[in-house]
Amino acid sequence: MSILPQTPTPAYPGRRWEARQYPGVLAASPVFRSDLRLDLASLAGAPSQIRDDVELCASEAFANAVLHSRSHRRGGTVMRLLSTPVVMGHQTTLRLSVLDDGPMDTRPMVPAQRSVQEWEESESGRGLLLIHQLATEWGTQRWADPDTGDVLGAVLWAEFTYPVPAARRRQACVCGGA
Repeated sequence: MSILPQTPTPAYPGRRWEARQYPGVLAASPVFRSDLRLDLASLAGAPSQIRDDVELCASEAFANAVLHSRSHRRGGTVMRLLSTPVVMGHQTTLRLSVLDDGPMDTRPMVPAQRSVQEWEESESGRGLLLIHQLATEWGTQRWADPDTGDVLGAVLWAEFTYPVPAARRRQACVCGGA
């Protein structure tokens, strides 16, 4: 039983949710998605389509981290970050970051052009294309030990921009003018 009301909080610049860490195994996917849904439910004003897009992209990023990085090795992990770094005027930007334990040997990349038959026969390779289509902006970046230069991991980030509800904009104008 909770003493505090569980009402969603609006986005504000710099808002961050607790970082969440998961074992680098595909079996952790349901918990990963469930935690993300709970965090997104605490965000007032985010359209359901944006929540669905974030969840789908996060699931793809998690699977990529497990399958294509050192995170899948014994003791490996994947971390998820969620924040609203930008809330300006009529728009809010929600940022998702998925951090893995570093590359196996190659940098994540969008698959090369394929023929229709190759796409139909392919069992994978669409995750980053999906993120590319659904996110407003996205990218990857390696992070390294500043002393040794050793690669410690990779971050896949994706930003989702959505309009602030008109009622919330009017409320901000009334409060801001007082």
